[in-house]
Amino acid sequence: MNQTDVGTIDYKSEILRKSIHMCSLSIPIIYYYITEELALKILIPLTIFSLFIDLGRYIIPSLGKYFEMFFGFLLREHERDSKKKNLSGATYVFIAAVLSLIILPKIFFITSFAVLILSDIAAALVGRRFGKHKFLAKSLEGTLSFFVVGCLVVLFTPKISGEISEYLIAFIAVAVGAVGENVSYGWADDNLVIPLSIGITMWLLYIIFSPELLVDQTSILVNFLT
Repeated sequence: MNQTDVGTIDYKSEILRKSIHMCSLSIPIIYYYITEELALKILIPLTIFSLFIDLGRYIIPSLGKYFEMFFGFLLREHERDSKKKNLSGATYVFIAAVLSLIILPKIFFITSFAVLILSDIAAALVGRRFGKHKFLAKSLEGTLSFFVVGCLVVLFTPKISGEISEYLIAFIAVAVGAVGENVSYGWADDNLVIPLSIGITMWLLYIIFSPELLVDQTSILVNFLT
């Protein structure tokens, strides 16, 4: 049977792309030790710079030439579409970081973003190499890899009180993120879908099952959603 998860770059380039993606793990790690205000002061300029480069490569021929020379082999086909002017995955990571940081409480951000980095890598590499059974838009093998690695990440990320219910909530949120990563293929960037789906799911489940742990954070989410 042919592999289900196919890519528009070769597997070696995929490994290199994901190795670079791993550097994004520094975002939740550093944020653990600094304030939200400082994190935004760092991330917003980086996001603006990334957007400038990403969009500029379509508009400024010389910039596009050098961008293609150094990074072209890492780009998927849709990231090189000059008509649609799609952003690269790296820029979406920065956008997702800023949005998630503004919307989510710190511990939810750290968990959801760490899962984004590590589980997405696992899903891509396992799905492309071993994905043989179709599940929704991608492969069962890739989606299961996402879930397993995500659950392992949950074991090591911070919790509010450390109750068992917090781990169960996070496991459910990882499952939602795994499905989100799968079905987002072709219509939305998974770097946005994964952290937001996981973080918001965690928040909603805390509101339903462990509201006493959230203190004043519940009202913030309600106000945001309404």
